[in-house]
Amino acid sequence: MTTEEKIFQAAQKIFEKKGYAGARMQEIANEAGINKAMLHYFFRSKEQLFEAVFLNAFYKIAPKMNIIFMSEMSLFDKIRSFTDEYISFIVHNQYLPAFIIQEMNNNPDFVQKVLQNENAPKPTVLFKQIETEIAQGIIKPINPKQLLLNIFSMTVFPFAAPMLVKGLLQISQEEFNTLMHERKTLIAEQIINAIKNE
Repeated sequence: MTTEEKIFQAAQKIFEKKGYAGARMQEIANEAGINKAMLHYFFRSKEQLFEAVFLNAFYKIAPKMNIIFMSEMSLFDKIRSFTDEYISFIVHNQYLPAFIIQEMNNNPDFVQKVLQNENAPKPTVLFKQIETEIAQGIIKPINPKQLLLNIFSMTVFPFAAPMLVKGLLQISQEEFNTLMHERKTLIAEQIINAIKNE
């Protein structure tokens, strides 16, 4: 592992645990096993390091969304692909949703900058497809934005508040992971069954 990779890994851990305001560069350097001067050689400020870590995290998942949104698949296949891809990814990066949501709330100006980047999710093609499939009678009338919000909220919530979910359901981490794997298909089929015209 390179020094920069060690810094990224350490920074992810500290930012996830303490957020931007609570994190200290010395603490990140200690976690990475380097001195503070070496950390500043790679990243001049905490803000620069945070932006790099945040963008690295956000753009791990954003391109996957765009590939699905813009593909030639049917709407139902896109819903299945999205829930499968997203949950598979987040199961192995469980800190990401809470990390991203926390910093979106704390730093809205930075979030606006992120969303203007060319790699940010662009659901316009998906919205048009939903409208087309409504017009063709394939699915019931629904606001495309509401449909996307339903998909996002059903997939994101357990990972955004895992301690609440595990406490409420009285389950272990292993049981949580099993439930999340089941949700890959469960969410998709529930949404599809709710919107398709019989």
